[in-house]
Amino acid sequence: MATYILLSTLSPQGVQTLKSNPDRLREVNKDVEELGAQVLHQWATLGEWDFVSVVEAPDLATVARVSVSLGARGSTKIETLPALTIDELLAALE
Repeated sequence: MATYILLSTLSPQGVQTLKSNPDRLREVNKDVEELGAQVLHQWATLGEWDFVSVVEAPDLATVARVSVSLGARGSTKIETLPALTIDELLAALE
């Protein structure tokens, strides 16, 4: 399984949804699982990004499906970054 970092910013619609239904955050994580990926870690952050999530998925196509599906709802904008462990990077450099 590959690891990806998802950086998310809520739209005004997303802020309203979160305010009226805070549990929606956990429901979205279940949606991610139904799309074939798994949220390993998630943080709410202050600044440019509202959330940082570490997601595991079998391949790039799966995480692309997650990003597009969540983004199409109009409540969030997502930037997806493939991530390597330091050991994976060092092995690739050998």
